[in-house]
Amino acid sequence: MLPSTISKVTLRLRPIKNNRISLYLDYYPPIRNPKTMKMTRREYLGLYIFEKPKAKFEKEFNDTILTKAELIRCKRQEAVINEEFGFLDRDLPKKDFLEFFKEKAKEHYQKWDITYQHFKKFVQGKCTFGEVDVNLCKRFKEYLLTAKQLRHPKQRVSINSAAGYFSTFRALLKIAYKERLLKENINDYLEQIDYEEVKKNFLTSEEVKRLAATPCPVPELRNPSLFSILTGLRRSDILNLKWEDIRPDADGEMAMFIRIQKTQKESVHPLSSEMLTLCGDRSTGKVFKGFNTSMTQKPLKDWLKAAGITKRITFHRFRDTFATLQLAAGTDIYRVSKMLDHANVTTTQIYAKLVDSSKKETLDKIKLQ
Repeated sequence: MLPSTISKVTLRLRPIKNNRISLYLDYYPPIRNPKTMKMTRREYLGLYIFEKPKAKFEKEFNDTILTKAELIRCKRQEAVINEEFGFLDRDLPKKDFLEFFKEKAKEHYQKWDITYQHFKKFVQGKCTFGEVDVNLCKRFKEYLLTAKQLRHPKQRVSINSAAGYFSTFRALLKIAYKERLLKENINDYLEQIDYEEVKKNFLTSEEVKRLAATPCPVPELRNPSLFSILTGLRRSDILNLKWEDIRPDADGEMAMFIRIQKTQKESVHPLSSEMLTLCGDRSTGKVFKGFNTSMTQKPLKDWLKAAGITKRITFHRFRDTFATLQLAAGTDIYRVSKMLDHANVTTTQIYAKLVDSSKKETLDKIKLQ
């Protein structure tokens, strides 16, 4: 027997014109619509049966519709017990899921926007909440596994990028379910895309010193690059670093107070004298004036070649270099994880695998001289 505080849901019949009966649910005591805040007792199902069935097909039709109505009644009773009243919002299935995705992407980092753009392309610019089901999500997963890159249409999305995009999409589904915009947790029926283990190149301590000692063909490239090696900061954060972000911390030591571009989280990074030297004389505006993305392409390759470094190193590999050399030098993995602003230590463990334990004793703390 249901507690008196929980409404009982009863299927009722209401005769209407043209020999028809309308089916509706009766909630007693009344329930409150969380959207309108009004109390309600009736929910019309939009289902009808014959009032006086004569032919065999009319009786069979009535039986089918009554069975369907009873199934709805059972679901509603369960929802009332669980205090889930999303079914009262009849407009929900028609609401724009794509617009919801777009707004959530604005609150996060670039990967969310790229995932949104892929999903928009997949659904051809239109998608309502009513269309979001397990089948649609599985087809989006299949799309990502064969999709072309947005910026380079001739190249396919890598398996790891597809895994990241689908993980982001599943995070969106979780948010939508928590906000009761989806009636079921679709993630329960979805399998993630597995990441492939990728070999990451990084500079050894000796190569870092050699690079620092080699004249850079583009002077504005040198200090930001070495700064990334010493701090693990991403290129996007270095490009946006301003002098107002560099100031004393609570202990009076100089530090960077920045909002990480990728995660939009506030972060504080202590700065050594060597790091501050790379920043140059204090001024206003951006710290590394003149530095831009184009310098991280051919000019960076030329600089590495001049230093006798033949392995493939991109600017992002400087971040990998920071992480790997810190771990090789004995820095605690949890400390490195915080320095890299990783959400969890699992991400940092990727770098731990790069460290050859037989060489750990020969690696020094990161230094330029």
